[in-house]
Amino acid sequence: MPQLMNTAGLAGREREEAWRSITSDVFVPLDFTFPDPASFQGEITAEILGAVTVTRVSAGPHRAMRTERQVHRSADAAFYKVSMPLSGRVVVCQDGREAALAPGDLTIYDTARPYQISFCDGGRLLILMFPHRELRLPRGAVSALTARPVSIRSGIGGLVAPLLRNLADQLDEIGGGTGVRLADNVVDLLGTIYADLLDGAHRYPPPDPVRALMTRIRAFIEEHLERPDLDPETVAAACHLSVSYLHKLFRAEGTSVCRVIRERRLEHCRRDLAAPAGAHRAVGAVGAHWGFPDAAHFSRLFKAAYGVSPREYQLTHPRSCPSAVGAGSAPNR
Repeated sequence: MPQLMNTAGLAGREREEAWRSITSDVFVPLDFTFPDPASFQGEITAEILGAVTVTRVSAGPHRAMRTERQVHRSADAAFYKVSMPLSGRVVVCQDGREAALAPGDLTIYDTARPYQISFCDGGRLLILMFPHRELRLPRGAVSALTARPVSIRSGIGGLVAPLLRNLADQLDEIGGGTGVRLADNVVDLLGTIYADLLDGAHRYPPPDPVRALMTRIRAFIEEHLERPDLDPETVAAACHLSVSYLHKLFRAEGTSVCRVIRERRLEHCRRDLAAPAGAHRAVGAVGAHWGFPDAAHFSRLFKAAYGVSPREYQLTHPRSCPSAVGAGSAPNR
């Protein structure tokens, strides 16, 4: 699980700005207030597993706010976030409701609307972020459940709790296709929990074979992104499908096999360039590692996706600066 940020060793003003930049990049743009900026410490680790971003945040007391203005500025940032404290107490507010969460509780909230999340006394928080469609429930119905605490100590929640803990504690070991499948299973179970809370689980169809197939296909792609020969023919053969049917499956989702492969490779390149270990790596080497052997072509694709060249991103991003990350020491909790 790559460490994206550790404020140990940074001055107060630097750590405040670095924290704001990193968290807004990992999630969506956010504002922050710190009761004691001079002593604030935090650490973020994250991994992308298919459509799900799994993040572990360890931090002192502070509040993050998603404002109306930020929502309007990034209208395409429409995700659900499900948060569960691993230690400490966290309060999530959205839609006029407030969820005070202790370890063993979780709640859901929507990045397409304003919200606040407060680390009351400091602690550790697991966050899953994924596009709305992954939950397979009507957005209007889910909006009635945002910022409501849900206990996962028993019932269906008892099935989710160990999976969430595994994601939090063992993600260093659970990567690639296995991690993608695990994350997808967790989101499916979360959908079942929330469908049950809506008292309408019977109205929602069980997982269908096409969804299961797409999960298997995406897991294969994720696990083999480094292969230079990864293309529709390779994917189809590995999944025992015809190439034409593979293209049909992705067209039904409004995308293509090649586009998914390219986007996933670019996202891994972006993460590598932003990670502390990527500060001094040659841009061309990063691109080549993820299937872009032509440096000029890689640079054009990266700039089209993120608005800046990979070199500019590496130089200007706070995570690329040696001073932005402590020397592996844990933050004060």
